[in-house]
Amino acid sequence: SKIEEVADAAGLLVCPRFIGHGIGTYFHGAPSVWPFANDNDEGLMLPGMTFTIEPVLVENRDDTFHEWEDKWTCSTLTNARSAQFEHTILITEDGVEVLTGPSIDFEALAAEQRPLRAG
Repeated sequence: SKIEEVADAAGLLVCPRFIGHGIGTYFHGAPSVWPFANDNDEGLMLPGMTFTIEPVLVENRDDTFHEWEDKWTCSTLTNARSAQFEHTILITEDGVEVLTGPSIDFEALAAEQRPLRAG
């Protein structure tokens, strides 16, 4: 996954507890969209399908996750900082259309940044 590659270069972990999803006449439907390398086969994306990509990035590659009682909020046992962002994508006959926000060259941005370090 390209997201995981860019996050790794910046010293961040892609949280495996949060994934993107399909959008339709339902809330959080299929297909699941994994923002990290995996062996899951969610099928072929076809023109007209819309989905989100929503990685959560965690500093210091901290994977000590704790889920709160609300069954929605997670934190790390070390209180590492994290950030979530989301894009909505439409599959078209010619490729894809990003439906949210301006285009950002995240690879160039990551290349300019030094990895985050604790302390």
